[in-house]
Amino acid sequence: MSSSAPEHGSAAPTVIVHRIRLREGVAPERFESWVRDVDYATCPRLPGVVAFAVLRVPAAEAAAPGEYFEIIEVTGREAFERDMQSEPFRRLVADFEKMAVVVAESTGDRVGSGYRSH
Repeated sequence: MSSSAPEHGSAAPTVIVHRIRLREGVAPERFESWVRDVDYATCPRLPGVVAFAVLRVPAAEAAAPGEYFEIIEVTGREAFERDMQSEPFRRLVADFEKMAVVVAESTGDRVGSGYRSH
């Protein structure tokens, strides 16, 4: 998980989308193992995070090898900023920055409740 905060808080969850590129020499398997074993496992210790997922960009669609998206859903800016100051989050950022870089970011507030099948 990389360190960025949404532009503003709201009653609806805020969604942050990062496009990620692995640093040269970092194997996708290493990054993906860290995501599964460390990044996801740390999320319950971040109260402002509602949902989090990392998605691999198919090679045919990637601008460069080793591209991913991460989607972070947070309760609001203030809560996520508090999370960003925590020791668990700082450790995530330190690990992440050794392996990858955020090359683009978008944030937004969900319109309504959205749709999810049951």
